[in-house]
Amino acid sequence: MIETRLLSTDELLRSVVDEVTEIRVRENSLMHKIAELDRRGVAAELGYRDLPQVLRHAVRWDLSAARRWIANAALLTNEITPTGSELAPKLPLTAEAVAEGALSIEHVAVVAEIMKTVPAEHEVTVVGYARDFEPVTVRRLGTTLAYAINQDDPEPRDPAPAPPGNQHWMRWKNGKLEISAKLDKVTGAKYEALIDPLAKPRPQTPDEGPDRRPREEREGDALAELIDLMLRADQLPEHGGEPVTLTLTMPYDDLANQVGHATLDNGDRVPVEQVRELACNAGIIPMVLGGAGQPLNVGRKTRTFPAAIRRTLVTRDRGCAFPGCGRPPRQCDAHHIKHWANGGDTSVDNAVLLCRHHHTLIHQSEWEVGMVNGIPTFYAPAWLDPQQRPRRNLVNTA
Repeated sequence: MIETRLLSTDELLRSVVDEVTEIRVRENSLMHKIAELDRRGVAAELGYRDLPQVLRHAVRWDLSAARRWIANAALLTNEITPTGSELAPKLPLTAEAVAEGALSIEHVAVVAEIMKTVPAEHEVTVVGYARDFEPVTVRRLGTTLAYAINQDDPEPRDPAPAPPGNQHWMRWKNGKLEISAKLDKVTGAKYEALIDPLAKPRPQTPDEGPDRRPREEREGDALAELIDLMLRADQLPEHGGEPVTLTLTMPYDDLANQVGHATLDNGDRVPVEQVRELACNAGIIPMVLGGAGQPLNVGRKTRTFPAAIRRTLVTRDRGCAFPGCGRPPRQCDAHHIKHWANGGDTSVDNAVLLCRHHHTLIHQSEWEVGMVNGIPTFYAPAWLDPQQRPRRNLVNTA
C-alpha cells in the first residue's frame, strides 16, 4: 500500500476518485446479484415475507436501505420475461453510467424519482445532471426540468362526488380477495375511526428503523388486524345460528407431518404452514380428521389462549418477543411454541407473543423459538448464524 503522506494533493484526490469509482462499479455488481435473488424468489424459499427482510438479517441493513438497493437493482438490471426473453433495464442510460462507476446509488434514487415526472426521452438530460452534480443538485435541476415540461398541462379537476348509500363488493382473484366499498358519511367516519389508530406507522426501532410502509399498505394491514380483533371479540354476529367462525378441515396425519393442505368452508385450499399459523388464533375451528375421514378433534370456538394466560404473556413479554421487535401487545398473537398438533398444550410455558410479521416468519422459515429459564429464546437459521446462538428481545425488556 502506498504511504498516503507521500502523495501530493493531486495524487491523493485522484486516488480517492479512483477508489470511489471502483466502489461504485462493485455496487453495480452487487445490485445485479440482488436482482437475481429477487428473480429467484429467495424470500419464499427461505420462509421470509420479502427480500428486504432476508437482507436485513443477512447483511444487517436497515429495511429502508435494503428496499433502496432492491429498487435500484430493479431499475438497472435486465428484466427476464416468463418466456425467458431479456428486456432492457427500465433506466438504460442510468444503468450504463452506474456500470462505469460514474453514479452512486444515491444518484440512482434521485434519477428514478425525476424520471417519474418527465418523459423517457429526457433520461439523457437527467443522467447528464447526475454525471456532473451531487444528488441534491440533481434533484433541484430535475424539478426545474419537470416544471418546464409540464407547465402547460391542464389543471386537475375535482372528482365527482360519490353517490350516497352503502355498497360493498368482494371478488377472489389470483388467490386474493379484492374488496371495494362505498359508505355513507356516518358509516365511513366510523370505519375511518376504526382503521386510523391501527394504521399509524409503527414506532421506530433500532433494528428495523422507521416504518417505511406506504399508507395503503398500512391501512391494508390495519384491516387485517381489525379482522383478527373481531375474531377475538366475545360477541360476534351470528351466521346460521352460531357465532361467525372459520373452519379448517384436514387429516390429522397431514397436520402432524406438516404436509398437504386444509380445506376452508368455501372449498378453497390452505397450505399446511398457514394452517398451523391460523390455528394459533381465535375464531378458527381446526377440524381434524382421522384415518377414515371422521372428525377426530374439533377445537372449541373460544379464545385459543384464555384472557388470564394472555394477560400473563403481556406482563412477561411486553409485546412481540422476537429479537429487536418493539411492537406492543395489542399487535401480537399468542403462538404455541410446541404446536397443539404435536401435543403442545395451551399454557404460559408453551406460549409466546409475536406480531403478525414475526408470527408468520416463525411458521414459514427456519427460525425457531423455545423457552430458556422461563424466557422466550430464538435461534436463527443456520444460513444466517451457523452457531445458532440464542437470541432474546432486549427492546421490550429494557
